[in-house]
Amino acid sequence: MLFNTPKLIFVVFAVLGIFSSCKKESKIDGIVNPLGDSTAIHTATQNTASQTAGTTTNVGAAKIAGNLCCKTENVIIVVIDGARYSETWGDYTKQNIPQRYNLYGQGVLLGNFKNNGTTNTDSGHDAICTGNYEDLENWGQVLPQYPSIFQSWLKSTGKPAEKAWIITSKDKLQILANCKQDEWAGKYQPRTDCGKNGAFSGYRYDDTTMAHTANVMKTYHPNLMLVNFKDPDFWAHGNQWSKYIDGIKSTDAYVKEIYDLIQGDVHYKDKTTLIVTNDHGRHSNGISTGFMDHGDGCDDCRHIEFLLWALTLNRELVRTRLMSK
Repeated sequence: MLFNTPKLIFVVFAVLGIFSSCKKESKIDGIVNPLGDSTAIHTATQNTASQTAGTTTNVGAAKIAGNLCCKTENVIIVVIDGARYSETWGDYTKQNIPQRYNLYGQGVLLGNFKNNGTTNTDSGHDAICTGNYEDLENWGQVLPQYPSIFQSWLKSTGKPAEKAWIITSKDKLQILANCKQDEWAGKYQPRTDCGKNGAFSGYRYDDTTMAHTANVMKTYHPNLMLVNFKDPDFWAHGNQWSKYIDGIKSTDAYVKEIYDLIQGDVHYKDKTTLIVTNDHGRHSNGISTGFMDHGDGCDDCRHIEFLLWALTLNRELVRTRLMSK
């Protein structure tokens, strides 16, 4: 189901609130905790509404979230780094995303979802994980200011670190596990598997990240995960169009692999919400270096994918509620 929405604040956990537990629904300022815990997902949410553009739309999304529920016990977020919308859902042939397109009817696609903050890797992932737009330097040297959904969830549940994972092809995304705020810094950190061997160790191949993701899911059965695949962004920066397209196609196959892992595992089947998004897009053709780079406010840098499958959710309920807004 495709829903053309107005511009949304890039607060993934606000939309994740659609999938809170019926039995443990909790709300703060209209935002529902996606994993149904009794503590608010993130206190910095209050800051987001007043500090970033698109506030009205975000509140609307939160109200929708507050009216829906299901039995989700696990949330997995897949970030396909730097894939431009025009080569994914914006291409009417869908030739580069056949796996997601085949599963499209079982999920919900937001057709006008945007990153309204800094359209770089670190800042984009930070917005996904904290709900705050920050202009971070882009080499993994600066921690986010605010705690993430991972820290908030681990604190509120008291679960061990191995129940929340950040698994990324890019080493610099290790920063997502921690933040600067004194009451959170160094606390409630998820497990990480980033780059070759953590921060500043170098990028690794996406197939390695996929293998590590599968191993973590089978071994630890985490309730909350974020997975980053780098190839579309990596090859585009190298001005290699064919490899950029191949990267989009290979990450599409990885999404299907994760989907199948969920459906084939009793710990995940009928209990999991899978979300696919991007940290940013790429320059529109004719702007700056075109598809090679990103980082400004052009539409193709901001326009990103938001596709989700709530494998326990009554999809007709979502469709009815969204179309009524």
